[in-house]
Amino acid sequence: MQIKIKHYINKIFSFFGYRISKMKENNDLIKLYTYKNYDEYKSSQIFYNKKKLNHIYADEATLSKIINFIKKNINKNNIKGICHGSRNGFEQEYFNKNLSNINVIGTDISETAKDFKNSFVWDFHDTNENWISNFDFVYSNSLDQSFDPKKAVKCWLDQLVKNGYIFIELSDECHGTSAVSKMDPFGVDLNYFPFLVSDWLGHKVSIKIINTIKPNQSNAKAIVFVLKKLD
Repeated sequence: MQIKIKHYINKIFSFFGYRISKMKENNDLIKLYTYKNYDEYKSSQIFYNKKKLNHIYADEATLSKIINFIKKNINKNNIKGICHGSRNGFEQEYFNKNLSNINVIGTDISETAKDFKNSFVWDFHDTNENWISNFDFVYSNSLDQSFDPKKAVKCWLDQLVKNGYIFIELSDECHGTSAVSKMDPFGVDLNYFPFLVSDWLGHKVSIKIINTIKPNQSNAKAIVFVLKKLD
């Protein structure tokens, strides 16, 4: 109920160039929820996946900006992509419908993934030998659902061909440290994220950003961090 009220108020405030957002409870640059073990993590993610199965965080405006970037920077006849944490498959289907000569699949840790087109049941932290050096791009807005974000991003990087791209979508509203919980274990200050990536990946990537507004999240500001694989 509180979320619905906040979204309603933000729709009104947006006409005047304002919006309300969650107040930071601390000055942490990074925060990680600690589970008892992997089984608790997995069961928690599956529970919340099913609870939010019809909820879509990705939006057409942001995905369209990524598509425009792909058109300008990936010159291939058969582009291959993978979306991690795609829940009901909205992301991969939007890419598949709006880019020609493309094949995009998605993953989710919940067994519900098998009910959606082009989706596979998979923990995005884990290596799949068939996916190594296989994709031109990776997209995810679900890094906040990682119990080990460094491991996840390194795994995604390994899935790319040389000069491929990882698109990581984050917003202060949903991916900051104040949003960390059992459901969303990882949070990071968006201004700090590029430094964190540099620490994780060093000179293996270059970083660009795509600024965007989330129309389905009361016009919240978000950033798509674009990591290009250099070697």
